[in-house]
Amino acid sequence: MAKREIDILVISDVHLGTYGCHAKELLNYLKSIRPKKVILNGDIIDIWQFSKSYWPESHMKVVRRLLKFVTDGVPVYYLTGNHDEMLRKFTDLKLGKFQLLNKLLLNVDGKKAWIFHGDVFDVTMQHSKWLAKLGAIGYDTLIILNSMVNWCLTALGRSKMSFSQRIKGRVKEAVKFINHFEQTAADLAVDKKYDYVICGHIHHAEIRHIQAQHKTSSVLYLNSGDWVESLTALEYVNGNWRIYQYNPTEFTTIADEDHTDDEDLEAKLDVNHLLEQFKQKVQ
Repeated sequence: MAKREIDILVISDVHLGTYGCHAKELLNYLKSIRPKKVILNGDIIDIWQFSKSYWPESHMKVVRRLLKFVTDGVPVYYLTGNHDEMLRKFTDLKLGKFQLLNKLLLNVDGKKAWIFHGDVFDVTMQHSKWLAKLGAIGYDTLIILNSMVNWCLTALGRSKMSFSQRIKGRVKEAVKFINHFEQTAADLAVDKKYDYVICGHIHHAEIRHIQAQHKTSSVLYLNSGDWVESLTALEYVNGNWRIYQYNPTEFTTIADEDHTDDEDLEAKLDVNHLLEQFKQKVQ
């Protein structure tokens, strides 16, 4: 299968290291594309819930694939989020084509894009971090329960369901939070005279023009969604932004790629050694 050419790839909220992460699906997707630039917009590794007892090989393969982009000469920007905020102490780290940043200003065909995770707008994160962490644990538990229910539904030939998406869709406060988040991001982007504002954090993929409050200007707001439930990414191809939605039927005939790429990467970079160092840092 020929790989799709993508000018810019933006993914966020992968939450590697948690049971809810769809690492296998993400790996399928990453193997199917050839991006010219990769932006990891926060919460890629979930340090809040990181545990040595749960780090499947599928999660390690995602890390290898992302590192392979670096060794292939593809610029990779890792923008920190709240679940991987520990990495913020290493902000502005640059290793070859890899950069660790809190935010990124990018020129996209002559237009200015302001890219950051978005947790700065979350009042809970700013004032009640312990509550946010407790909520993250509850969310992960809900995802595990949801997976069990979906397994049963699939066995019975019925459609899957998403507990958290239904809750978000029905609870007015959750909807209000998403709308406020998007409006705040848009207002600031207009003030700074940016053309795009690109976020993650709220696990809600979106592309739409938002009118600034008290001004006549608007900005194109984009959100990359997540790889826990929606399994989405942002792709910039031939001058246009679009939301990619993972579809398992697209990958049913793809044979598992041989291990040449992983072996080549291992020869260039001892990723297992790096992982052990990382585990020691977060303990």
